[in-house]
Amino acid sequence: QVQLVESGGGLVQAGGSLRLSCAASGSIVSIDAMGWYRQAPGKQRDMVAVIRYGGTTNYADSVKDRFTISRDNAKNTVNLQMNSLKPEDTAVYYCYANVRSTSFWRAFWGQGTQVTVSS
Repeated sequence: QVQLVESGGGLVQAGGSLRLSCAASGSIVSIDAMGWYRQAPGKQRDMVAVIRYGGTTNYADSVKDRFTISRDNAKNTVNLQMNSLKPEDTAVYYCYANVRSTSFWRAFWGQGTQVTVSS
């Protein structure tokens, strides 16, 4: 089946940078939206950044001008470049993709990768 594999999480000091990557594989016909969501302990899972097939993007207000989302449609990958990281960015980050694997569209999620930003 379809699988999303995330990489790039880790521990970084405030002001540093991390780059998250996610690769989709399996029975894929096409992918529309891809993106990143995050969830801190005791908090709801919130959208961080989303990019559609045509390249249009949406960002959470808290990450505008610091994070950049990009994708490679030929490779079915999506990346999140995170700069000027703050302690409040600490969370588990989940990759998301809206995938057409048969004759219908379905949302898939990665397992999540921990991002920890120290002060």
